[in-house]
Amino acid sequence: MSKEIILYDYPLSSAAYRVRIALNLKGIRYKKVLINLLHQEQQSDLYLAKNPQGLIPSLSVDGQVITQSIAIIEWLDETYTQQPLLPQGALEKAHLRAQAYTIACDIHPLNNLRVLRYLVDDMAHNETEKMAWYYHWIKLAFTSIEAYIDANAQNNQANLLDTFLVPQVFNANRFKLDMTPYPSINQRVIWCNQQSAFQQAHPDTQRT
Repeated sequence: MSKEIILYDYPLSSAAYRVRIALNLKGIRYKKVLINLLHQEQQSDLYLAKNPQGLIPSLSVDGQVITQSIAIIEWLDETYTQQPLLPQGALEKAHLRAQAYTIACDIHPLNNLRVLRYLVDDMAHNETEKMAWYYHWIKLAFTSIEAYIDANAQNNQANLLDTFLVPQVFNANRFKLDMTPYPSINQRVIWCNQQSAFQQAHPDTQRT
C-alpha cells in the first residue's frame, strides 16, 4: 500500500530544495503544501503544530511528520532502496556524508535567511558586512568540497552530496559568489542540472 507523502515546501528554501531532489531521484509521488517564509507562515499555529521548530521543510508520511532535511533524505534512502544515494562501503559512506554535512552543518546554519536577517535587523550590520559574512563561510566549505570532488571520480549516478551541493551552488550564484575557484564543483553541478530530477526540483519550476 502506497504512503501518503506531503512535503511542506518553499521554493527558495535550500533545505526544501534538497528534499525535492531526493524525492525526484527516488521517483516518489508526493503532494506539496506551500509555506511562505516571506509571510512568516512557518510561525503559524497550524504549522507549528506539525513542526515546533517552525522550519522548512517537513515531510508528512501517513500523518507522521519528519523534520530536518538530513533526517528526511536519509529516511527516504533507507525506505526507498531504488537509486541509492550512498555507496556500499561504510568508509565511503562516511566520506560522502562528511561532505554533505559540511554544507548542512557548516554553511547553511550560518548563512540561512533568519541568520542574515538577524545580522542586519538586530546586530545593525550593513549589506556589505552581511555579504562578507556570507562569502567567508561558504568559501571555507567550498574549498574543502572542491578538493574532495577533484580527488574522487564522479560517476553518472546522483548521490547524497549532490542533493546538498546543487541547492547551495544555486544560492551562491544568487548572492553572486565568484565560483571560478571551484571548477570541479561547477562541473558536477552542471551534470546534475542536466538530469530531470534536478530540473524538476529547481526553484524556478515550482508553482507558488
